[in-house]
Amino acid sequence: MKLYSFAKINLGLEVLGKREDDYHEVRTLLQAIDLYDVLEFRPIPADTILLRGDDKRVPWDERNLIHKAAQLLRDNHDVFTGVEVRVHKRIPPGKGLGGGSSNAAVTLYALDRLWGLDLGKRALMELGKTLGADVPYFLEGGLCLGLGRGDEVEAIEDLPPYYCVLVLPETTVLTASVYSQFRPSLTSNTKDSKIIRFLESRKLQLLENSLEETVFRSYPQIKAIKSLFQRLEPELSLMSGSGSALFGLYLVERKAREALRELNKIHPSLLVETIPRERYWSRLHAGV
Repeated sequence: MKLYSFAKINLGLEVLGKREDDYHEVRTLLQAIDLYDVLEFRPIPADTILLRGDDKRVPWDERNLIHKAAQLLRDNHDVFTGVEVRVHKRIPPGKGLGGGSSNAAVTLYALDRLWGLDLGKRALMELGKTLGADVPYFLEGGLCLGLGRGDEVEAIEDLPPYYCVLVLPETTVLTASVYSQFRPSLTSNTKDSKIIRFLESRKLQLLENSLEETVFRSYPQIKAIKSLFQRLEPELSLMSGSGSALFGLYLVERKAREALRELNKIHPSLLVETIPRERYWSRLHAGV
């Protein structure tokens, strides 16, 4: 069984405060994009989990979320069948694109089918929450509102497809470090939520990422990319999650390619597209 494991961007991110469990309460808009890893699952007779991948930056052992997802299903449902998972990695780690979480979600989905568990989406989402805040989103896809830690996912009406110019700085930003440095004074006010205003108006230009200023203080080179993006006139340009990737959305392919040429002179950049929910699932299954 071969499946695509897509990346995401955050079209908006508001940090609402610190929770009692030491995580932060957030409100975010999650959007799938056409950048993906390829995961291939093969049952094996041995009672074990074998994981192999082609990116040396990623640990391919028990620390990997794919391995943890497979082990979680085995432990919770008395599975004694082994599996080999091979990963062709295209989503760069440490950029705020959710590659590891996407891999975990696809693993839950694939092994639910391969092992005949028939747990259903909601049960898999609950398991996914124990692996990471972004994991449940990748069992829904398209455009979603994320609440709580970002793991309470609600599907919302998809936007039209956009051309997405994605800039991938070499800098890796640690999510935990960003949240630890986040200034409470910058916390989004519930009464003035840009995301709530977007949901009412569907105007992308309202949206913002409230982690940007925290990251920009420590990484001025990332702030410089945002400034360049703004001169290239996207419909929306933000840092994705806690960074370091930034994106710009364009309705017109010509403008997107012009922006790509400019940005590629400075940092590695890609042109992808946003993916509505129906296409997300049809593409996910394309390799089955």
